[in-house]
Amino acid sequence: MFAGAEETWVLVPEGNGKTTLMGLVALYHADYTANAKCLLAASSRDQCGILLGQAAGFVYRTPSLKRRFRVFEGYRRIVAQRTGGRIQVFAADDRTGDGVIFTLALIDEMHRHRDMRLYRTWHGKLDKRSGQLVGISTAGEPGGEFEQTLERVRRDGRRTRTRDGHERIKAGSMVVHRWAVPDDGDVDDLDQVKAANPFSGITVESLRRKRRRKSLTDAHWRRFTCNQPVRGENAAINAGEWTRAITSDRPEPGEPVWCGVDLGWTWDTTAIVPLWVPHAARHVLLDPTIIVPPRDGTSTPPSRVQQALLDVHEANPVHTVVIDGAAGGEQLAEWIEQHLGARVVVHSNGNAAQALAAQRFYEGLRAEPTPTLQHTGHPELTSHVLNARARMLPRGDVVFDRPSQTRSAAGQEQRVIDGLSAGSAVHSVAVGEAMAPPPINVEDYRIGRL
Repeated sequence: MFAGAEETWVLVPEGNGKTTLMGLVALYHADYTANAKCLLAASSRDQCGILLGQAAGFVYRTPSLKRRFRVFEGYRRIVAQRTGGRIQVFAADDRTGDGVIFTLALIDEMHRHRDMRLYRTWHGKLDKRSGQLVGISTAGEPGGEFEQTLERVRRDGRRTRTRDGHERIKAGSMVVHRWAVPDDGDVDDLDQVKAANPFSGITVESLRRKRRRKSLTDAHWRRFTCNQPVRGENAAINAGEWTRAITSDRPEPGEPVWCGVDLGWTWDTTAIVPLWVPHAARHVLLDPTIIVPPRDGTSTPPSRVQQALLDVHEANPVHTVVIDGAAGGEQLAEWIEQHLGARVVVHSNGNAAQALAAQRFYEGLRAEPTPTLQHTGHPELTSHVLNARARMLPRGDVVFDRPSQTRSAAGQEQRVIDGLSAGSAVHSVAVGEAMAPPPINVEDYRIGRL
Protein backbone atom coordinates (compact mmCIF):
# COMPACT_ATOMS: atom_id res chain seq x y z
CA MET A 1 0.00 0.00 0.00
CA PHE A 2 2.70 2.47 1.10
CA ALA A 3 5.69 0.68 -0.39
CA GLY A 4 8.77 0.33 1.80
CA ALA A 5 7.34 2.29 4.74
CA GLU A 6 6.06 0.94 8.03
CA GLU A 7 4.96 4.44 9.00
CA THR A 8 3.61 7.09 6.64
CA TRP A 9 2.44 10.58 7.56
CA VAL A 10 0.37 12.64 5.13
CA LEU A 11 0.32 16.27 6.25
CA VAL A 12 -1.76 18.60 4.11
CA PRO A 13 -3.90 21.72 4.68
CA GLU A 14 -7.64 21.53 5.28
CA GLY A 15 -9.95 21.10 2.31
CA ASN A 16 -7.60 18.92 0.26
CA GLY A 17 -9.61 15.72 0.65
CA LYS A 18 -7.20 13.83 2.89
CA THR A 19 -9.99 12.13 4.87
CA THR A 20 -11.79 11.14 1.66
CA LEU A 21 -8.55 9.81 0.16
CA MET A 22 -7.89 7.71 3.25
CA GLY A 23 -11.42 6.27 2.96
CA LEU A 24 -10.49 5.03 -0.51
CA VAL A 25 -7.17 3.68 0.80
CA ALA A 26 -9.01 1.69 3.47
CA LEU A 27 -11.36 0.16 0.86
CA TYR A 28 -8.49 -0.73 -1.46
CA HIS A 29 -6.53 -2.33 1.35
CA ALA A 30 -9.49 -4.40 2.56
CA ASP A 31 -10.33 -5.53 -0.99
CA TYR A 32 -6.81 -6.62 -1.96
CA THR A 33 -5.34 -7.92 1.31
CA ALA A 34 -6.31 -11.40 2.50
CA ASN A 35 -8.13 -11.22 5.84
CA ALA A 36 -7.23 -7.56 6.16
CA LYS A 37 -7.74 -5.78 9.46
CA CYS A 38 -7.89 -2.04 8.88
CA LEU A 39 -8.34 0.09 12.01
CA LEU A 40 -9.52 3.70 12.00
CA ALA A 41 -8.96 6.14 14.86
CA ALA A 42 -9.17 9.88 15.40
CA SER A 43 -9.18 12.34 18.28
CA SER A 44 -12.81 11.40 18.90
CA ARG A 45 -15.07 8.53 17.90
CA ASP A 46 -17.37 10.91 16.01
CA GLN A 47 -14.47 12.37 14.05
CA CYS A 48 -13.40 8.86 13.12
CA GLY A 49 -16.96 8.18 11.97
CA ILE A 50 -16.44 10.83 9.29
CA LEU A 51 -13.59 8.78 7.84
CA LEU A 52 -15.69 5.62 7.88
CA GLY A 53 -18.58 7.60 6.37
CA GLN A 54 -16.44 8.70 3.43
CA ALA A 55 -15.55 5.07 2.72
CA ALA A 56 -19.19 3.98 3.11
CA GLY A 57 -20.28 6.75 0.73
CA PHE A 58 -18.13 5.28 -2.04
CA VAL A 59 -19.77 1.89 -1.44
CA TYR A 60 -23.32 3.29 -1.52
CA ARG A 61 -22.72 5.31 -4.70
CA THR A 62 -20.83 2.67 -6.69
CA PRO A 63 -22.71 -0.46 -7.87
CA SER A 64 -19.54 -2.54 -8.24
CA LEU A 65 -18.46 -1.68 -4.69
CA LYS A 66 -21.90 -2.55 -3.34
CA ARG A 67 -21.29 -6.10 -4.53
CA ARG A 68 -17.88 -6.28 -2.88
CA PHE A 69 -18.52 -4.62 0.49
CA ARG A 70 -21.13 -4.66 3.24
CA VAL A 71 -21.54 -1.64 5.49
CA PHE A 72 -22.61 -2.22 9.10
CA GLU A 73 -23.22 1.34 10.26
CA GLY A 74 -24.43 0.39 13.74
CA TYR A 75 -21.19 -1.50 14.33
CA ARG A 76 -19.10 1.18 12.55
CA ARG A 77 -17.67 -1.49 10.33
CA ILE A 78 -17.23 -2.31 6.63
CA VAL A 79 -16.55 -5.90 5.51
CA ALA A 80 -14.91 -6.88 2.20
CA GLN A 81 -16.92 -9.85 0.83
CA ARG A 82 -14.20 -11.29 -1.39
CA THR A 83 -11.23 -11.30 1.03
CA GLY A 84 -12.87 -11.26 4.45
CA GLY A 85 -11.13 -7.97 5.14
CA ARG A 86 -12.60 -5.68 7.77
CA ILE A 87 -12.52 -1.90 8.28
CA GLN A 88 -13.36 -1.01 11.87
CA VAL A 89 -13.65 2.24 13.82
CA PHE A 90 -11.61 2.01 17.01
CA ALA A 91 -11.93 4.01 20.21
CA ALA A 92 -9.40 6.86 20.27
CA ASP A 93 -7.91 5.73 23.58
CA ASP A 94 -4.49 4.19 24.10
CA ARG A 95 -5.73 2.37 27.22
CA THR A 96 -7.87 0.05 25.07
CA GLY A 97 -5.37 -0.27 22.22
CA ASP A 98 -3.05 -2.88 23.63
CA GLY A 99 -4.70 -5.98 22.19
CA VAL A 100 -5.10 -4.90 18.58
CA ILE A 101 -3.68 -6.75 15.57
CA PHE A 102 -3.87 -4.93 12.25
CA THR A 103 -2.56 -4.95 8.72
CA LEU A 104 -3.25 -1.22 8.28
CA ALA A 105 -4.07 1.47 10.86
CA LEU A 106 -5.21 4.96 9.86
CA ILE A 107 -5.09 7.71 12.50
CA ASP A 108 -6.92 10.87 11.43
CA GLU A 109 -6.30 14.49 12.55
CA MET A 110 -3.28 13.70 14.70
CA HIS A 111 -2.83 17.37 15.58
CA ARG A 112 -6.07 17.23 17.59
CA HIS A 113 -5.04 14.27 19.76
CA ARG A 114 -4.16 15.14 23.35
CA ASP A 115 -0.83 13.38 22.90
CA MET A 116 0.84 10.63 20.85
CA ARG A 117 0.12 7.75 23.23
CA LEU A 118 -2.32 5.92 20.94
CA TYR A 119 0.12 6.25 18.04
CA ARG A 120 2.96 4.88 20.17
CA THR A 121 0.79 2.01 21.42
CA TRP A 122 -0.14 0.99 17.88
CA HIS A 123 3.42 1.46 16.68
CA GLY A 124 4.37 -1.36 19.03
CA LYS A 125 1.95 -3.69 17.20
CA LEU A 126 3.43 -3.29 13.71
CA ASP A 127 5.32 -6.58 13.74
CA LYS A 128 2.34 -8.78 14.63
CA ARG A 129 1.14 -8.93 11.00
CA SER A 130 3.75 -6.82 9.23
CA GLY A 131 1.32 -3.93 9.56
CA GLN A 132 1.52 -0.36 8.36
CA LEU A 133 0.65 2.76 10.32
CA VAL A 134 -0.60 5.90 8.57
CA GLY A 135 -1.09 9.31 10.20
CA ILE A 136 -3.15 12.05 8.55
CA SER A 137 -3.10 15.61 9.79
CA THR A 138 -2.94 19.35 9.35
CA ALA A 139 -0.37 21.41 11.24
CA GLY A 140 -0.56 21.42 15.04
CA GLU A 141 0.54 23.87 17.71
CA PRO A 142 4.26 24.45 18.36
CA GLY A 143 5.41 22.63 21.47
CA GLY A 144 2.76 19.91 21.21
CA GLU A 145 3.93 16.32 21.08
CA PHE A 146 2.79 15.92 17.47
CA GLU A 147 4.79 18.92 16.25
CA GLN A 148 7.79 18.00 18.40
CA THR A 149 7.82 14.51 16.86
CA LEU A 150 7.56 15.97 13.36
CA GLU A 151 10.38 18.41 14.09
CA ARG A 152 12.67 15.55 15.19
CA VAL A 153 11.87 13.61 12.02
CA ARG A 154 12.54 16.68 9.86
CA ARG A 155 15.80 17.32 11.70
CA ASP A 156 17.13 13.75 11.62
CA GLY A 157 15.65 12.42 8.36
CA ARG A 158 16.64 12.93 4.75
CA ARG A 159 14.57 15.77 3.36
CA THR A 160 13.87 16.31 -0.32
CA ARG A 161 11.54 18.79 -1.97
CA THR A 162 9.97 17.04 -4.95
CA ARG A 163 8.25 20.22 -6.09
CA ASP A 164 7.08 23.53 -4.69
CA GLY A 165 4.98 22.99 -1.62
CA HIS A 166 5.76 19.27 -1.21
CA GLU A 167 8.46 18.03 1.13
CA ARG A 168 9.34 14.33 1.50
CA ILE A 169 11.23 13.20 4.59
CA LYS A 170 12.67 9.68 4.89
CA ALA A 171 13.76 8.53 8.35
CA GLY A 172 14.43 4.79 8.57
CA SER A 173 11.21 2.96 7.73
CA MET A 174 9.16 6.15 8.15
CA VAL A 175 8.17 8.49 5.32
CA VAL A 176 6.51 11.89 5.76
CA HIS A 177 4.77 13.69 2.91
CA ARG A 178 4.20 17.32 3.90
CA TRP A 179 2.53 19.98 1.81
CA ALA A 180 3.10 23.42 3.32
CA VAL A 181 4.28 26.93 2.59
CA PRO A 182 8.03 26.68 3.37
CA ASP A 183 9.24 27.88 6.77
CA ASP A 184 10.87 30.89 5.11
CA GLY A 185 8.05 31.32 2.55
CA ASP A 186 5.53 34.12 2.12
CA VAL A 187 2.03 33.20 3.31
CA ASP A 188 0.62 36.10 1.26
CA ASP A 189 2.14 34.81 -1.98
CA LEU A 190 -0.89 32.93 -3.30
CA ASP A 191 1.19 30.93 -5.78
CA GLN A 192 3.17 29.50 -2.86
CA VAL A 193 -0.04 28.84 -0.93
CA LYS A 194 -1.56 27.08 -3.94
CA ALA A 195 1.53 24.87 -4.23
CA ALA A 196 0.89 23.79 -0.62
CA ASN A 197 -2.70 22.82 -1.51
CA PRO A 198 -2.47 19.97 -4.06
CA PHE A 199 -6.22 19.47 -4.59
CA SER A 200 -7.14 20.73 -8.07
CA GLY A 201 -10.38 22.22 -6.74
CA ILE A 202 -8.35 24.76 -4.75
CA THR A 203 -7.25 27.58 -7.04
CA VAL A 204 -5.40 30.85 -6.63
CA GLU A 205 -8.71 32.65 -7.07
CA SER A 206 -10.48 30.60 -4.39
CA LEU A 207 -7.55 31.21 -2.06
CA ARG A 208 -7.74 34.95 -2.78
CA ARG A 209 -11.42 34.98 -1.81
CA LYS A 210 -10.67 33.03 1.34
CA ARG A 211 -7.84 35.37 2.34
CA ARG A 212 -10.14 38.39 2.02
CA ARG A 213 -12.73 37.06 4.46
CA LYS A 214 -12.88 39.33 7.47
CA SER A 215 -13.77 36.43 9.75
CA LEU A 216 -10.57 34.52 8.87
CA THR A 217 -7.74 35.26 11.25
CA ASP A 218 -4.08 35.27 10.28
CA ALA A 219 -3.38 32.38 12.65
CA HIS A 220 -6.10 30.23 11.03
CA TRP A 221 -4.82 31.07 7.54
CA ARG A 222 -1.25 30.12 8.43
CA ARG A 223 -2.15 26.91 10.21
CA PHE A 224 -5.05 25.46 8.23
CA THR A 225 -4.41 26.86 4.75
CA CYS A 226 -0.60 27.17 4.72
CA ASN A 227 -0.03 24.14 7.01
CA GLN A 228 2.40 25.97 9.29
CA PRO A 229 2.37 25.27 13.04
CA VAL A 230 0.96 28.36 14.74
CA ARG A 231 -0.21 29.22 18.21
CA GLY A 232 -3.62 30.73 18.92
CA GLU A 233 -4.76 34.28 18.40
CA ASN A 234 -2.97 35.66 21.45
CA ALA A 235 0.38 34.10 20.58
CA ALA A 236 3.08 36.57 21.51
CA ILE A 237 5.35 35.77 18.53
CA ASN A 238 4.42 33.92 15.36
CA ALA A 239 6.58 31.32 13.67
CA GLY A 240 7.15 33.46 10.58
CA GLU A 241 8.76 36.41 12.34
CA TRP A 242 10.81 34.09 14.55
CA THR A 243 12.10 32.08 11.56
CA ARG A 244 12.99 35.31 9.76
CA ALA A 245 15.48 36.14 12.51
CA ILE A 246 17.58 32.93 12.29
CA THR A 247 21.29 33.41 11.65
CA SER A 248 24.16 30.97 11.19
CA ASP A 249 26.71 33.39 12.67
CA ARG A 250 28.41 32.46 15.94
CA PRO A 251 31.01 34.21 18.09
CA GLU A 252 34.59 33.03 17.90
CA PRO A 253 35.80 30.93 20.86
CA GLY A 254 36.96 33.28 23.61
CA GLU A 255 34.79 36.17 22.47
CA PRO A 256 32.90 37.56 25.50
CA VAL A 257 29.13 37.27 25.81
CA TRP A 258 26.24 38.28 28.04
CA CYS A 259 24.08 35.64 29.69
CA GLY A 260 20.42 35.64 30.75
CA VAL A 261 19.25 33.29 33.52
CA ASP A 262 15.65 32.49 34.42
CA LEU A 263 15.53 30.24 37.47
CA GLY A 264 13.12 27.39 38.16
CA TRP A 265 13.75 24.81 40.83
CA THR A 266 10.81 22.46 41.38
CA TRP A 267 8.42 22.67 38.40
CA ASP A 268 9.64 25.36 36.02
CA THR A 269 12.76 24.88 33.94
CA THR A 270 15.90 26.91 34.43
CA ALA A 271 16.92 28.64 31.20
CA ILE A 272 20.44 29.92 30.53
CA VAL A 273 20.60 31.94 27.32
CA PRO A 274 23.89 33.49 26.13
CA LEU A 275 23.69 36.75 24.18
CA TRP A 276 26.38 37.76 21.70
CA VAL A 277 26.56 41.46 20.87
CA PRO A 278 29.00 41.89 17.96
CA HIS A 279 28.00 45.57 17.79
CA ALA A 280 25.35 47.81 19.31
CA ALA A 281 22.88 47.32 16.44
CA ARG A 282 23.03 43.52 16.44
CA HIS A 283 22.18 41.06 19.21
CA VAL A 284 22.25 37.26 18.73
CA LEU A 285 20.67 34.82 21.18
CA LEU A 286 22.89 31.72 21.21
CA ASP A 287 22.03 28.07 21.94
CA PRO A 288 20.42 27.89 25.38
CA THR A 289 20.83 25.40 28.20
CA ILE A 290 17.42 24.29 29.49
CA ILE A 291 17.52 22.42 32.80
CA VAL A 292 14.36 20.42 33.52
CA PRO A 293 13.72 19.76 37.22
CA PRO A 294 12.85 16.25 38.48
CA ARG A 295 9.18 17.27 39.01
CA ASP A 296 8.86 14.60 41.66
CA GLY A 297 8.81 16.93 44.64
CA THR A 298 12.57 17.46 44.69
CA SER A 299 14.43 20.45 43.28
CA THR A 300 17.13 21.01 40.71
CA PRO A 301 20.52 20.99 42.47
CA PRO A 302 22.19 24.44 42.30
CA SER A 303 25.37 22.65 41.15
CA ARG A 304 23.66 21.81 37.81
CA VAL A 305 22.99 25.49 37.16
CA GLN A 306 26.52 26.41 38.20
CA GLN A 307 28.04 23.78 35.91
CA ALA A 308 25.95 24.97 32.96
CA LEU A 309 27.21 28.53 33.51
CA LEU A 310 30.78 27.26 33.73
CA ASP A 311 30.32 25.45 30.40
CA VAL A 312 29.16 28.68 28.72
CA HIS A 313 31.97 30.66 30.35
CA GLU A 314 34.60 28.17 29.18
CA ALA A 315 33.60 28.58 25.54
CA ASN A 316 32.91 32.33 25.66
CA PRO A 317 33.78 34.36 28.78
CA VAL A 318 30.64 35.76 30.39
CA HIS A 319 31.09 39.40 31.40
CA THR A 320 27.51 40.12 32.56
CA VAL A 321 24.76 37.84 33.85
CA VAL A 322 21.18 39.12 33.91
CA ILE A 323 19.23 37.07 36.42
CA ASP A 324 15.59 37.15 37.51
CA GLY A 325 14.58 37.87 41.08
CA ALA A 326 13.45 34.31 41.89
CA ALA A 327 14.26 32.59 45.16
CA GLY A 328 17.82 31.31 45.22
CA GLY A 329 19.03 34.06 42.93
CA GLU A 330 21.01 35.85 45.63
CA GLN A 331 23.19 32.82 46.36
CA LEU A 332 23.72 32.19 42.64
CA ALA A 333 24.65 35.84 42.10
CA GLU A 334 27.35 35.59 44.76
CA TRP A 335 28.67 32.40 43.18
CA ILE A 336 28.76 34.05 39.71
CA GLU A 337 30.75 37.03 40.98
CA GLN A 338 33.17 34.76 42.85
CA HIS A 339 33.75 32.02 40.25
CA LEU A 340 33.13 33.74 36.91
CA GLY A 341 34.20 37.24 37.85
CA ALA A 342 31.14 38.48 36.01
CA ARG A 343 28.90 41.40 36.83
CA VAL A 344 25.37 40.42 37.94
CA VAL A 345 22.28 42.49 37.07
CA VAL A 346 18.99 41.53 38.71
CA HIS A 347 16.08 41.97 36.31
CA SER A 348 12.82 42.80 38.03
CA ASN A 349 9.80 40.52 37.67
CA GLY A 350 7.55 43.58 37.94
CA ASN A 351 5.23 44.57 35.11
CA ALA A 352 7.19 47.69 34.12
CA ALA A 353 10.47 45.83 33.53
CA GLN A 354 8.71 42.90 31.84
CA ALA A 355 6.76 45.20 29.51
CA LEU A 356 9.94 47.08 28.55
CA ALA A 357 11.70 43.77 27.85
CA ALA A 358 8.81 42.64 25.62
CA GLN A 359 8.77 45.98 23.77
CA ARG A 360 12.51 45.86 23.07
CA PHE A 361 12.24 42.19 22.01
CA TYR A 362 9.52 43.04 19.49
CA GLU A 363 11.46 46.04 18.18
CA GLY A 364 14.59 43.95 17.58
CA LEU A 365 12.74 41.02 16.06
CA ARG A 366 10.61 43.15 13.72
CA ALA A 367 13.27 45.66 12.65
CA GLU A 368 13.53 46.32 8.89
CA PRO A 369 15.08 45.39 6.60
CA THR A 370 16.93 42.93 8.88
CA PRO A 371 16.10 42.01 12.46
CA THR A 372 18.55 43.55 14.92
CA LEU A 373 17.68 40.72 17.32
CA GLN A 374 18.58 37.34 15.87
CA HIS A 375 18.98 33.77 17.12
CA THR A 376 20.50 30.42 16.15
CA GLY A 377 17.22 28.57 15.57
CA HIS A 378 17.73 26.22 18.52
CA PRO A 379 14.60 24.01 18.84
CA GLU A 380 14.23 24.36 22.63
CA LEU A 381 14.46 28.14 22.55
CA THR A 382 12.07 28.18 19.60
CA SER A 383 9.58 26.07 21.55
CA HIS A 384 9.73 28.42 24.55
CA VAL A 385 9.28 31.50 22.35
CA LEU A 386 6.34 30.11 20.39
CA ASN A 387 4.67 28.88 23.59
CA ALA A 388 4.33 32.41 24.93
CA ARG A 389 1.12 34.42 24.97
CA ALA A 390 0.84 38.20 24.84
CA ARG A 391 -0.94 39.51 27.94
CA MET A 392 -2.07 43.13 27.87
CA LEU A 393 -1.71 45.20 31.01
CA PRO A 394 -4.30 47.80 32.09
CA ARG A 395 -2.28 50.66 30.58
CA GLY A 396 -1.97 48.93 27.21
CA ASP A 397 1.55 47.51 27.61
CA VAL A 398 2.18 43.87 26.71
CA VAL A 399 4.11 41.25 28.67
CA PHE A 400 5.05 37.68 27.76
CA ASP A 401 3.02 35.11 29.68
CA ARG A 402 2.54 31.35 29.88
CA PRO A 403 -0.34 29.82 27.88
CA SER A 404 -1.43 27.94 31.00
CA GLN A 405 -0.61 28.04 34.68
CA THR A 406 -1.23 24.30 35.10
CA ARG A 407 1.41 22.33 36.95
CA SER A 408 0.37 18.97 35.50
CA ALA A 409 3.25 16.98 34.05
CA ALA A 410 1.33 16.42 30.81
CA GLY A 411 1.12 20.15 30.13
CA GLN A 412 4.66 21.19 30.89
CA GLU A 413 6.14 21.12 27.38
CA GLN A 414 3.52 23.56 26.10
CA ARG A 415 3.59 25.98 29.02
CA VAL A 416 7.31 26.67 29.47
CA ILE A 417 8.57 30.06 28.25
CA ASP A 418 11.64 30.36 30.49
CA GLY A 419 14.04 30.56 27.53
CA LEU A 420 12.11 33.58 26.23
CA SER A 421 12.07 35.12 29.72
CA ALA A 422 15.86 34.80 30.04
CA GLY A 423 16.51 35.94 26.47
CA SER A 424 14.22 38.97 26.59
CA ALA A 425 15.63 40.09 29.95
CA VAL A 426 19.30 39.96 28.92
CA HIS A 427 18.49 41.58 25.58
CA SER A 428 16.58 44.39 27.29
CA VAL A 429 19.43 45.17 29.69
CA ALA A 430 21.99 45.10 26.86
CA VAL A 431 19.86 47.43 24.73
CA GLY A 432 19.29 49.77 27.65
CA GLU A 433 22.99 50.06 28.41
CA ALA A 434 23.80 50.71 24.75
CA MET A 435 21.24 53.55 24.75
CA ALA A 436 22.52 55.11 27.98
CA PRO A 437 24.60 58.29 27.61
CA PRO A 438 28.32 57.99 28.41
CA PRO A 439 29.33 58.98 31.95
CA ILE A 440 30.37 62.58 32.45
CA ASN A 441 33.95 63.19 33.48
CA VAL A 442 33.66 65.53 36.47
CA GLU A 443 37.10 66.99 35.86
CA ASP A 444 36.17 67.93 32.30
CA TYR A 445 33.03 69.61 33.63
CA ARG A 446 34.96 71.62 36.16
CA ILE A 447 37.38 73.09 33.69
CA GLY A 448 34.64 74.00 31.25
CA ARG A 449 35.30 71.48 28.54
CA LEU A 450 31.60 70.48 28.36
